[in-house]
Amino acid sequence: MTATSPKRITQLELESYLWGAAVLLRGLIDAGDYKQYIFPLVFLKRLSDVYDEEHAAALEVYGDEELADLPENHRFAIPDGAHWSDLRKATSNVGTTLKAAMRAIESANPDTLPGVFGDGEWTNKDLLPDATLSDLIEHFSTKTLSVANLPEDELGQGYEYLIKKFADDSGHTAQEFYTNRTLVHLMTLMLEPQPGESVYDPTCGTGGMLISTAAEVKRQGKEWRNLRLYGQELNYGTSAIARMNLFLHGVTDSRIAHGDTLSKPAFLNAQGGPQTFDVVLANPPYSIKAWNREVFAKDPYGRNMWGLPPQGRADYAFFQHIAKSLDPVTGRSAILFPHGVLFRRDEAAMRERLVKSDLVECVLGLGEGLFYNSPMPAVVVILRTQKPVERQGKVLFINALNEVSREQGQAFLRETHQQKILDAYRGFTDLKQFATVATLDEVAAKGFSLAIPTYVGGVMDSSEGEQIDIGEALASWRTAAQNSDVAVVDVLSLMRREASA
Repeated sequence: MTATSPKRITQLELESYLWGAAVLLRGLIDAGDYKQYIFPLVFLKRLSDVYDEEHAAALEVYGDEELADLPENHRFAIPDGAHWSDLRKATSNVGTTLKAAMRAIESANPDTLPGVFGDGEWTNKDLLPDATLSDLIEHFSTKTLSVANLPEDELGQGYEYLIKKFADDSGHTAQEFYTNRTLVHLMTLMLEPQPGESVYDPTCGTGGMLISTAAEVKRQGKEWRNLRLYGQELNYGTSAIARMNLFLHGVTDSRIAHGDTLSKPAFLNAQGGPQTFDVVLANPPYSIKAWNREVFAKDPYGRNMWGLPPQGRADYAFFQHIAKSLDPVTGRSAILFPHGVLFRRDEAAMRERLVKSDLVECVLGLGEGLFYNSPMPAVVVILRTQKPVERQGKVLFINALNEVSREQGQAFLRETHQQKILDAYRGFTDLKQFATVATLDEVAAKGFSLAIPTYVGGVMDSSEGEQIDIGEALASWRTAAQNSDVAVVDVLSLMRREASA
């Protein structure tokens, strides 16, 4: 077993150590795929070192190796041959040894770690030669990732650092697994998760929003380990990272499911309907076109209560799924959307039913750049199933367009921005050119538009026609341009193959 050396690892050392592993993979695989191989190795190293740490503590108590190995002395099992020290002995077929160790650990911990290591191509020697894998294993062997050296919070932060770093390097696909953390923190503060509550993210990515709720409850000095965290993620590799991420943050009561939330929601109640939760945090993929509209038209889970969204935009399908997933008494949600959901003409009928449901508590408009790698301005919609009496029949509109900072091309919310927005949300009153409370009758008089400038500052009247969201239009154009480029490359590739045949 790896000898433990009590040396506390600083955050800077950790970040350098983690990124150093990614450097070893440069030139072999695409930057967007680094995470598929780095995260499982970090996780396996952590499991081995923590197991050794628990073994040493038990040995000190019992003075007997066999007793120290008993399952009750460990949070998880490491089967024979699957320990990190076993991997270091492999000199050939290293990928096969690695894969076997990962599957053995998953099988030995069926309640907590099923599928946690993902589906990387470890045995593909063209992708990962033995020498590269041996270098990676030796690189990770330079530090001992015990809890004494690296508490759960700190390793979790290092993990988050790597997730962000990979997001920065992988370009337009990053949004599927990374949401701006300062914005996530604000959304969490607005919902005030409490000990013992259930928290759900239907498109959870790497689990950052779920972790944020646990961190906030912990920061308040309250019991956070009894939070029940649930997430679903379409991308298999990303869902595996979410499970590792939660585990490394010390969250043991969580369920991360793999699959399509719209076509097959993973969490159902005893009657077969969507399970309900106290808190829902979400950043659904915006305006996706590839979704099964025909199935949603006959949704067996009853989630199409407001209507059928257009094929070109699934935003209101996610919107309705989340509304249906709220506990009828305690439910509240914060959803990050593009501004268009507030005023687009082809969603007007669904928006009218949404407003009439009196679920909308707050519409918060934010500045540009808070969607990852997109200039599009974002909006957060807060839903609450049981509003306080004084808020019933009303909606608070906040125009926080200018409450954003930008440094080195990154947009983020400072603490002062978050506090100003939070004060306005909690105060639920008019603030000149920043916040307006509107009654549902007033919203109805505006054609059920929820466009923020219609209410805050009176800049624009939505009844004058459908507004054009420039940022959203620009993002759509860029996506179309990228798709066009890919199509051209595919056609050229096909023509070359035919020419050489």
